[in-house]
Amino acid sequence: MRVYASAHDNNQTQIDSAISKNIPTIEPGQEIQFELIPNPSIKSVLSLYLGSPRIIERQIDRMSVIEQSTDPLSQFVYALKAPETKRQWPNRLKVVFNFLGLAGNLDEQAKEFMTLCKEGGIALVQDKIIGFISYQVQRAQNGEISLSTIPNYLKAMKLFCEMNDIHISWKKISRGVPRGRQAANDRAPTREEIQRLLEYPDRRIKPIVYTMISSGIRIGAWDFLKWKHVKPFQNENGEIVAAKLIVYANEVDEYYSFMSPTSYKVLKDLIDFRVSYGEKITGESWLMRDIWQTTNTDYGAKNGLATVPKKLKSSGIKRLIERALWEQGVRQPLKEGERRHEWKAAHGFRNSTRPMLNR
Repeated sequence: MRVYASAHDNNQTQIDSAISKNIPTIEPGQEIQFELIPNPSIKSVLSLYLGSPRIIERQIDRMSVIEQSTDPLSQFVYALKAPETKRQWPNRLKVVFNFLGLAGNLDEQAKEFMTLCKEGGIALVQDKIIGFISYQVQRAQNGEISLSTIPNYLKAMKLFCEMNDIHISWKKISRGVPRGRQAANDRAPTREEIQRLLEYPDRRIKPIVYTMISSGIRIGAWDFLKWKHVKPFQNENGEIVAAKLIVYANEVDEYYSFMSPTSYKVLKDLIDFRVSYGEKITGESWLMRDIWQTTNTDYGAKNGLATVPKKLKSSGIKRLIERALWEQGVRQPLKEGERRHEWKAAHGFRNSTRPMLNR
């Protein structure tokens, strides 16, 4: 925490904190900037080094806490790693800030929240967060949201506070957070639904669906998958019997899964198709790329070039799947009173993976 303090000669004025060392020379009335480590249980005075070999204790009678970071929102974003987390958590944080009555965009709200912590105190902030949780619980009881949604808001808020050294009793707050379902009660897509989905006229949809069902990867894994992460296995006759898929390569969450020989062939067919149009495929090539013009190149402004591939992000793959579901008639509008579809657009494929693993 960054703090400004003024040194004076008043006697026995102490501060409730432990203060970092190596503070520069200071005279009475001079303002300095130093590190403050909040710890209410420690009583100490500010010891200042005013030149060898003397250490003189100066008493502090005034302190003013300034912003812990010139950009508190950047501290929060820095801790977000996965692309989906970067997309969702700022939105969840803004929901909390909106409830607290903070004005402006998310960056302005973050700074205003820091001011609220400084001027109103931690106790006030805790009360407001508890009020937010109580409000969301009431919404869940009214059927507006799921109980499992509430902890997601709390996670984003907790991370923001941790990254900006705001010490809130999350243990106390979490006691009032209800426990929702750990997993949604959705089913796997049927064979007929999958078949209709595969008929969508985009040759990328088939390897996407085959890969996700066969390996069980999440949608976010596509942000890391390159051709070098797919390693086929052959039997003594040279036939492909399976393929190993390295998921989240070089990340803390790295693991490996396997694909069926059929899924590998479908994926390899897409790679070969890209090669036929001039793309140079290497181990660093992304498994999924943008679409490109395959016929008259004079009228393909909205499409990319075959020889200049761009990674298709997980968000783009999700939109592709959703677009295919609607256009193929697999996804239908929800009926009155319904809040969710029978199976999730992307994550639902993992429900198809489990039965295969149990065979």
